[in-house]
Amino acid sequence: MKQAIEEMNQRIIELKTAIKKAKLEEGKFPEGRLRVSVTKRQKRYYNMKQTGDTVGEYIPMSEIEYVRQLAQKEYNKSFLLKAKDELAFLERSVKSIKTKDADIAYTKLSEGRKELINPYMLTDELYAKKWELKPYKTNTYMPERKIYDTKKGDKVRSKSEAMLADMFYDLEIPYHYEQAVNLKHGGTRYPDFTLLKVSTREEIYFEHFGLLDDEEYRNGSLQKLDEYRANGIYPGKNLLFTYETVENPLDIKGIRKMIKEIICEG
Repeated sequence: MKQAIEEMNQRIIELKTAIKKAKLEEGKFPEGRLRVSVTKRQKRYYNMKQTGDTVGEYIPMSEIEYVRQLAQKEYNKSFLLKAKDELAFLERSVKSIKTKDADIAYTKLSEGRKELINPYMLTDELYAKKWELKPYKTNTYMPERKIYDTKKGDKVRSKSEAMLADMFYDLEIPYHYEQAVNLKHGGTRYPDFTLLKVSTREEIYFEHFGLLDDEEYRNGSLQKLDEYRANGIYPGKNLLFTYETVENPLDIKGIRKMIKEIICEG
């Protein structure tokens, strides 16, 4: 429900901006109403200035800007009517939802009572907690290489992965480390991280390519991206990746900004 309210509030902002723009033009248009006559060969434009006039005065193509102003005038009037109606509806809806949100039946309970309740609908917070705690198959390959500690208490394979894990933790983004992904045509991949985008409850895979200077590693990384794409896992949609080389170390500040905009804000 939180996501729905955020989307409605965003639409309210857009409507208010557009209405303000339309009102600035209101009253600046020429007199009359536009009539458009369309045949196979051409279009003709007419201005109907008198009440009851169904024919109008012919407007030559040399005055196309005048035609555009008449067309804009009718659009302006229609837009303002519909936009104001939609704005009023959304503002009423947001106000109503905030007081009638079904989640309130759970969120307003004391912590002691929450422990006793099995909610019919999971709030975003509760969904995230359950998702993060659920068991999952992980990568058992060379566990002795998992030597770097994270704030969450995981063991990861590199300093860069530890930095990324701590960033997710600080941003309160639920994640699983090396969670198994079964491919359509057999085989299993273990993305470095599987993130939960809480607002939409989507799982986003995250890969960090940390040795791109190495040709064999680089070719393997490209093959992995091809496998993901063949299995409906697309960069920019449900797959994010970062990289580093000796000359281009991990830009954790830039990555943090990217993750906040994609996972936390959207």
